Amino acid sequence: MYQRKHLYKNRLYIYFLIYVVIFIKFSTSLVNAETYKISKIELTEPYELDFNKQIVIENAFRVGFIELVKKITISDDYFKIQNTNIKIIKSLVDSFTITDEKFVENKYIATFEVNFNKKLVLNYFEKKNIFISIPIEKKIFTMPILVDLDKKEAMLYSENYFYKNWNKNREKYYLLNFILPNEDLDDIETIKNNFENIEDYDFKEIISKYDLKDYLIIIFFQYDKNLKVLSKIKLNNENIIFNKVFDDVELDNQEKSEKIILALKTIFENQWKKVNQVNTSIKLQITIQVESKNIDLIKKLEIELSKLDLVSNFFINNFDSQMTTYKIIFNGTPNRFIEEINKSEINLDTSYKIWRIE
Repeated sequence: MYQRKHLYKNRLYIYFLIYVVIFIKFSTSLVNAETYKISKIELTEPYELDFNKQIVIENAFRVGFIELVKKITISDDYFKIQNTNIKIIKSLVDSFTITDEKFVENKYIATFEVNFNKKLVLNYFEKKNIFISIPIEKKIFTMPILVDLDKKEAMLYSENYFYKNWNKNREKYYLLNFILPNEDLDDIETIKNNFENIEDYDFKEIISKYDLKDYLIIIFFQYDKNLKVLSKIKLNNENIIFNKVFDDVELDNQEKSEKIILALKTIFENQWKKVNQVNTSIKLQITIQVESKNIDLIKKLEIELSKLDLVSNFFINNFDSQMTTYKIIFNGTPNRFIEEINKSEINLDTSYKIWRIE
């Protein structure tokens, strides 16, 4: 009888060890699989005698890296690493796929998808003293208003160059989706009634028509060949106001006018990235526990942790038949971790000395 019980306990222990090994392997693979994916990288190269597909692949890595850098860094930081050596870029690539390729009129045309290893990218940027931003896309109500100070009139829609051309060009790395207002006669009347105090007007009457919490009001004051731009931004409940002046402006000159729009979009993108910037110098160690027998919850926890951009690493620190203990390296505050994990519909109980997932 004693031997049977002993054998039963041994089997349970062996099964438990097998599960733990699976979890450890699962955890490791999840962390390693965290990637920044850059899709639809389209390249065209001459198909000649010296054609080298490896060079094309390296070009895809380089193009993908530049797009990634523009997406997760502010513009000033981009210039610090835009000339990164291809050997370093290749070391940051986790995997790649050629989603389409063809030969047309002595040309090789291919579309690539490149996955960059998130952990390696973060480490590389940290060494360069660059803080990355979480690449979150955001819809933002955008209202460009052109004010001609000489004529003392405001232009909103079809007569407004910036309204007509604001969304004409959209770069792949943009995170902000600018939602322009529909042409509305009531809005025109509202602006006319508030023309004298337009710099101080809050625009709530117009903004309230759109189901968007974030907004961007851009007022272009045109006088002679100068353009003063007043921008009022609300992003994640943060209000920002700034001014910028452009000289030698010719709205009839398409190239010059497009540069103004590009410069402003870069500023707005930078503002949004700063809101979501990750300070990788903060390395908060968080310890949490979950019941070892709750396999589904353990899997769910690891999947959700792998999705969190502020989690730079996590691993099983200790385990027994009762509890599995995780160590998490988090680039933020404890309250931010609680906020992020709660969004994942995981119940985190902080009443214990070591926090528990239940």
